[in-house]
Amino acid sequence: MILDGKTAIVTGGSRGIGRATALALARAGASIVINYNSNNQAAEEVKELIESAGGSALTVKADVSDYSQCENLMQSAIDHFKRIDILINNAGITRDNLLARMKADEWHDVINTNLDSIFNCCRALLRPLLKQKSGGRIINIASVAGIYGNPGQVNYAAAKGGVIAFTKSLAKELGSRNITVNAVAPGLIETEMTEKLSEQVREEVLARIALGRLGKPEEIADVILFLASSATYITGQVITVDGSLSL
Repeated sequence: MILDGKTAIVTGGSRGIGRATALALARAGASIVINYNSNNQAAEEVKELIESAGGSALTVKADVSDYSQCENLMQSAIDHFKRIDILINNAGITRDNLLARMKADEWHDVINTNLDSIFNCCRALLRPLLKQKSGGRIINIASVAGIYGNPGQVNYAAAKGGVIAFTKSLAKELGSRNITVNAVAPGLIETEMTEKLSEQVREEVLARIALGRLGKPEEIADVILFLASSATYITGQVITVDGSLSL
């Protein structure tokens, strides 16, 4: 399989896009480190699915908004699998509100989880990844909100816009080490986050999507798998996967 012998860390890997990504990379042969912050049961379910199909997986609890916990996450992966080749920065939250009503905690929680975590995980990964001298793949999950903005999501859009800028800059820093850094920007995907949408909002969004439906986590995972495996000459890019929502 195309990722045999590789180890991948998926932050926020217990649900939604992270879960679908962990399963897709495992099917391609990678050993998977499933990071989670609170839902141990969901993480263990993903681990069991991977192992029942003949793969290898490890669950690691870590709040990726905290740098020391990211260091522990990387060390746990190395202790168990002896190497890290792929990092999927997927962990994220929303705290939607209009700016006039937004509390400071709603701003900081989203920035810390969605943007600071990218710095934390990438920074903690660099030393062991560079020491391996075998290249690597970093894939950050952004959002179309980070490209075009979205009312009621200034915190989320700012964080995801930061992820995009971070991705482009880090790609230029690491290209000479054969480490590619890319971002995937999903549109509206069927996850726990979008289940909270009202029927009216859902219909309004669907009317703007040429394919006439929300995306599936597996459709994002397919793009991540491509970037993690065969995309050897793609770096610093933002791939939008949104069914035409942003057109």
